[in-house]
Amino acid sequence: MYVRDVIMDKKAIGFLDSGVGGLTVVKQAMKQLPNESIYYIGDNARCPYGPRPAHEVIAFTWELTQFLLKKDIKLLVIACNTATAVALEEIRQRVDIPVIGVILPGSRAAIKNTDNGRIGVIGTEGTIKSGVYEQTLKAKDPTIQIASLSCPDFVPLVENNQINSSIAKKIVYETLQPMTKLNLDTLILGCTHYPILRHQIQNVMGEQVILIDSGAEAVSEVSTLLDYYEIAAHYSHRQSREYCFYTTGAKEPFFNIAKEWLEVNDLNVQEVRL
Repeated sequence: MYVRDVIMDKKAIGFLDSGVGGLTVVKQAMKQLPNESIYYIGDNARCPYGPRPAHEVIAFTWELTQFLLKKDIKLLVIACNTATAVALEEIRQRVDIPVIGVILPGSRAAIKNTDNGRIGVIGTEGTIKSGVYEQTLKAKDPTIQIASLSCPDFVPLVENNQINSSIAKKIVYETLQPMTKLNLDTLILGCTHYPILRHQIQNVMGEQVILIDSGAEAVSEVSTLLDYYEIAAHYSHRQSREYCFYTTGAKEPFFNIAKEWLEVNDLNVQEVRL
């Protein structure tokens, strides 16, 4: 389906998310794939996706995909668990480049890391209602015991840059209390916003619980596919690589969060209207 083309090597990888959460995936990509150019779009104006009906999420995801396709990307990462859950297969059918979601890589990592077979999943309302993590995990190991919990207040904390506030600590503590009583040894962070709250989540769950960053796991799959299709950027491309960020919301809040999370002072951030 995908034809080897040396021009493809120089093209960027596209990342899309409902807001700033996908920056957790980009951060890993910048570390693991230092030669690659990255285009990212966050739909901050319509975030969060979790409470929205599936048809809206699919429509919004397709709009973001079209935006990135116009940038002539070589591979697309749906860096949003909700969008992955409801729109991944449809997007794959509509484009002619590789498309990667975050759910399968996260599920693989959880099964690899669990010792007692008790895995927790936290995510948005849309992701948890879809049951996609349960289906994916059970398909790989029917003996796994899974506990799922919707955490609707986590995304707004991140989007409003209240990560280290006292209210964030309170919300995370109160929300996760049911999960602390289930003898879990592995917890999937089933929303790419959640790793930004990783410290607070780990404090509540305890150091004995392994946290799985589904987005970070997806980057390993990206690396594998780049090599498989022979479209990975070469070291010689590093000097000309580009990091471009777009938001459908206000530029300044996005810039401030991205600057802090990515630890990059000089960021190219632009507001767009879809």
